[in-house]
Amino acid sequence: MSQPAARPPRTYVDFHILQTVPPANLNRDDQGNPKEAYYGGVRRSRVSSQAWKRATRTHFAERVPEQDLATRTRRILGALAEDIEKRAGLDRPAALRLADALLAPLELSGGKKKDESAYLLFYGRRQLDAVAALVADQATELSALSDADLASRVKELPVREQFSTGHPIDVALFGRMVADIPALKVDAAAQVAHALSTHAVELEFDYFTAVDDEQTDEETGAGMIGTIGFNSATLYRYASVGLHQLLDNLTDEEAALTAISEFATSFARSMPTGYQNSFAHRTLPSLVAVVVREDQPVNLVSAFEQPVAAPSGIAAASAARLAEEHTRATVAWGDAPAFAAATHVFTDHQKPTAALNSAFGPPIPFSALLEGLHTHLAGALKPKQAAQ
Repeated sequence: MSQPAARPPRTYVDFHILQTVPPANLNRDDQGNPKEAYYGGVRRSRVSSQAWKRATRTHFAERVPEQDLATRTRRILGALAEDIEKRAGLDRPAALRLADALLAPLELSGGKKKDESAYLLFYGRRQLDAVAALVADQATELSALSDADLASRVKELPVREQFSTGHPIDVALFGRMVADIPALKVDAAAQVAHALSTHAVELEFDYFTAVDDEQTDEETGAGMIGTIGFNSATLYRYASVGLHQLLDNLTDEEAALTAISEFATSFARSMPTGYQNSFAHRTLPSLVAVVVREDQPVNLVSAFEQPVAAPSGIAAASAARLAEEHTRATVAWGDAPAFAAATHVFTDHQKPTAALNSAFGPPIPFSALLEGLHTHLAGALKPKQAAQ
């Protein structure tokens, strides 16, 4: 493992993505319809940042071993008891009592069920393993103590410290807020915007019927009827990762660079799964642009404040708008990015291609984009370390 990196000045990695989605209901509201928002005076399709962050976290599991990731659950007490059972051979009631005593210093409020907390806690699986390991060789002895003596013994153990270090990449990226326990707070390195359509949309409904396979000829009508709300959209998706905050959370330069690459891959390739079996809506982005800035994150959604209304080629027109907005902002504010690159499919479109080349350089394969980003960030850290 490399040495902890000195914290560099602010370094933000901005991700700008355009993705066209067919009829779908990726992220439903309280009425079961696709989420929407007014922007630029018209109704837009919207996918919440929470939905896409969860899709990104879930996508990590395709490449990162589960044990190196986090989980968000109320069932931390039950999970810790299960770990202690396996390590120490205690029966379930004794393991639950010991787990309860270990977690008591965290002052987690109890939930409705005995083995649940009052709210979801986001923690690394290895962090919980480390807590179980604290008592693995003395579990039988501890389980024989009175409640008061047990509380006194576990109070001396570094339980809180185990949850405050060694964060997995998903906790380091998305952070952890525990209102009752400020010491467990982890500042998020990633900001994720709500995905928004670049154009106006109208909510539509799919009326469906389900036929009873065993229905006799004498009976008529469907076995079930219903409707599903849907829309289709070209979405502008934006996220920014603060490399400086990521280094703070992970305390390791290579781990931080790897986390940036993992985030880029999973954010670009993931998709919320709402009604996935009904709409088969999985697509790949038409454009992924990455910009490294040393001043501040810059969301380019202002490119679509006036909704795109091209008679054909919404995605191509949106790409041209995005590139022009990036160039316009750079010229107006005079703060050229330290790195810019893009992967896109608009090579046969004269206007978008010219605008994209001017803003982000010629298109490159996604793997080359990741490699170039890693090389740039690794190089950017070296002089900062040498100056310490």
